[in-house]
Amino acid sequence: MNNSVKTDDVIFNFFKQICDEKNNEKCVELGSNWINAMEMNLKNMEANLDEKDKIKHREDIQNNRNHLNSLKNKSSSEWREYATKCMIEIMDNKTKA
Repeated sequence: MNNSVKTDDVIFNFFKQICDEKNNEKCVELGSNWINAMEMNLKNMEANLDEKDKIKHREDIQNNRNHLNSLKNKSSSEWREYATKCMIEIMDNKTKA
């Protein structure tokens, strides 16, 4: 039996935490923490690319930054809606795998 924690499961549980949070301020804080973590991941991934790959993936990197920027200043209800959509997408991808 494989006991390793899959990335999708961690992400799903984080989004579930956003959806389940009753305190609106804490919900928004969780969303903000998500943005910060993803921005750090993006920065680290970009730092590990050589120049050729940075050029090759420039548009994808910018699209990811734009997406993260679009999440900033969301309300708690918007975060819950976004998190729900992400959880559904994760579950859909699991059933296709």
